[in-house]
Amino acid sequence: MTRIPENDREIIETALYLPMLLKILERDKVLIEQGSFKIKSPYVDIVENAIVTVRKDLKNAEDHLHKEKIKLAEIKRDADFTMYSFIYKGVEEHHNYFNPRLRNRTEELLRLYLQKDSTG
Repeated sequence: MTRIPENDREIIETALYLPMLLKILERDKVLIEQGSFKIKSPYVDIVENAIVTVRKDLKNAEDHLHKEKIKLAEIKRDADFTMYSFIYKGVEEHHNYFNPRLRNRTEELLRLYLQKDSTG
């Protein structure tokens, strides 16, 4: 059972997922730029806008974690699970995340950020 309030847990998970999303977006931007698209700039613009928004949201999450003295670290990874350590108010908790769930949630966020930035 976690002692971390839901609001702080959501911010911790934001700080967990957004770096993964940022890595994907940056890699995809390179692939688009190198790809054989007839007109690349609209795709690049959408991805770049998403990157800017993700970076801003990640900075806000990291600022909150720093202010509240919350620490997050990946401590173990295997084929099925990734374990993270959350230090909250001096108490360390370990949380296992199912790797397909990490991937699925990152994909959900990717869709949200791309839609958000393509619709204005």
